[in-house]
Amino acid sequence: MKKLSALTAALVLAGCSQMPQYERPAAPVPGAFPYPSAQEGTPAIDLRWEQYFTDARLRSLIASALRNNRDLRIAVLNIAQARAQYDIRNADKYPTVAFNASAARQPSFINNAPQQTTLYQANLAFSAWELDFFGRIASLSESALQQFLATEEGRNAAQMSLVANVAATWLNLAADEELLALTEQTLQTRAQSMDLMKLRFEQGVSSEIDFRLAQSLYETARASLAQFQRQRAIDLNTLALLVGEPMDPRFEVQVTTASVDLPDVPAGLPSEVLVRRPDVQQAEHLLMSANADIGAARAAFFPRITLTAGVGTASADLGGLFKGSAWGYTVIPSLAQTVFDAGRNRANLAATEVSRDIAVAQYERAIQQAFREVADALAGRATYSEQVRAQAAVVDAESVRFRLAGLRYQNGVASTLDLLDAQRSLFSAQQDLVRVRLGRLQNQVQLYRSLGGGWNP
Repeated sequence: MKKLSALTAALVLAGCSQMPQYERPAAPVPGAFPYPSAQEGTPAIDLRWEQYFTDARLRSLIASALRNNRDLRIAVLNIAQARAQYDIRNADKYPTVAFNASAARQPSFINNAPQQTTLYQANLAFSAWELDFFGRIASLSESALQQFLATEEGRNAAQMSLVANVAATWLNLAADEELLALTEQTLQTRAQSMDLMKLRFEQGVSSEIDFRLAQSLYETARASLAQFQRQRAIDLNTLALLVGEPMDPRFEVQVTTASVDLPDVPAGLPSEVLVRRPDVQQAEHLLMSANADIGAARAAFFPRITLTAGVGTASADLGGLFKGSAWGYTVIPSLAQTVFDAGRNRANLAATEVSRDIAVAQYERAIQQAFREVADALAGRATYSEQVRAQAAVVDAESVRFRLAGLRYQNGVASTLDLLDAQRSLFSAQQDLVRVRLGRLQNQVQLYRSLGGGWNP
């Protein structure tokens, strides 16, 4: 007993986790973003989506998407599955105790006389419970825990993208409605111009060239109207998929790209902002899981100590099964050490170390991707405002040009070509202004998402 106690104490003292100490890799990105941002305000990752998007109809759509979107539902189910896997691994730390009861009746001979012997047994036992002196089970449990936490962050990342996609599609619909209204107005104007040119051509006042040019512009507007109607239907279908429920074909956003106002958010420092993004945290948990797998692979080189034990009773009389001195117990410790495995354990350790290196690279890539997304959005914020102002000035100039061309045409100073060209240029400039405003708003949504906004429950 003294030798056994000494051996057990030595094993306990020697036993320790073989898991490498985790250290977060340095972020492979610059210490600051390349474009200036707002210095004050609530960081995007702390700004709930209800606070960022103030339009009631948009907030209702986002809330419906969070309830019904199937991709998000799959992400939630993945969490439940990963939690169950962790519970399975964690249960390996504890013995599985089973209760067994049996009754056996068999013939026997006493003094050459046949007899019937009955034996009743009941016992409580566990078998092959591994004593985790070297941290193999603890490492596997830690790996499963990090996998579970990674799926939680994956769900948060999915929500972050879903909120941004719903907002971007909603903005697309706003632009679609603007372009449709603009095209319908332009179509009416061009129809009037075409009718006028046709009348002048039939009366011999103008040439057929003028009439055909007006007809071409009218048909071009008709083609644009069909294109924008198709695009609106596609965007509405996309919104229905994101929201997870059918959308009324008559649904209207009831806002314009000029009326939507989204708050500005500070970018902060990459080292503080990017590591809090759910997708980056997901990559880090996967890295920590791979790190824990190394501990399990290292522990495979050490002896595996298991314990089988039980306590029970036996009696020839059922009534006396739990009486008297028929109780007994067994304790059977065992130790198994691999002597030869053709390099299997060493290869398994090498594989886990490579998996950890892959996870490091994936974590670093996640940070680099996040940095690029923020930098792109900041570049857009630095330039979109000036582009919107410049394009608005183009629309103003083309509006004045179209008005003056109409006056000159009525007074016989300008040609039909001048009038129709001014009309075409104004329509093109107005479309470009809607698209630039849409780009600016979508860039703001992208900046909010890239800074980690939108995943808060």
